[in-house]
Amino acid sequence: MTAFHTHTMNQYSKVNDIDAALRDIRAGKIVLVYDFDERERETDMTIASEFVTPAVLRKMRTDAGGLICTTTPSKTAKELGLPFLSDVFWNNRNEYPLLGLMAPNDIPYDHTKSSFGITINHRRTYTGITDNDRALTIKEYVNTIFKDAPAEDRIRDLGEHFRAPGHVHLLNTTSKLLKTRHGHTELCTALMYMAGVKPSATICEIMGDNGSSRPKEWVIDYAKKNDLSFVTGQQVIDAWEYFINRTGMDV
Repeated sequence: MTAFHTHTMNQYSKVNDIDAALRDIRAGKIVLVYDFDERERETDMTIASEFVTPAVLRKMRTDAGGLICTTTPSKTAKELGLPFLSDVFWNNRNEYPLLGLMAPNDIPYDHTKSSFGITINHRRTYTGITDNDRALTIKEYVNTIFKDAPAEDRIRDLGEHFRAPGHVHLLNTTSKLLKTRHGHTELCTALMYMAGVKPSATICEIMGDNGSSRPKEWVIDYAKKNDLSFVTGQQVIDAWEYFINRTGMDV
């Protein structure tokens, strides 16, 4: 238990209950994470990447509709040489000047670095885009990067079993996680750490039918109707601070 037993909106609701969210993550269930009113004002579906299945991805496509991405903790990304895509573009701007001109230095909701990493497919996939193919890529990616093996062995395995570019979008967290950035990449990865699962989240923004994202109130109603946990970015940050103080974990 996290010691943050925030008020639920009714007897059966898992809205605003961080402990329920962590239990659901451990059980391989989807959790809904809203960021902040002053940031994206969006909710992402998230699940521990190790529990991704074709059915989960199908639900994300049909009920959420945003971009399906998989997170990588900063320490793991640095250890294995998994770059931020913006760094790849910037470092190749002399050969491709347009990449330098298109640098993402004006993101309206975030003044830190874009979290996008490279895109990948597992080599056993066909096109790479089907639910079956993406589930295979995500599951095998997580198994590989968190394998109990030296970095050079995991790097070799990544090269042997994956190709890039592909259809699974990787997101790299910033160093120190929520101390440096409050995006869904960091919020959802922090939830995985607190739940005690492999610290990679697969996430997807919940889109509406009017060209915008679903408002928070709609998502809360959806959570209640579907028995899903819903938490806010501030609730994740509060629980994370308690978790870090208690465990001393270095991320």
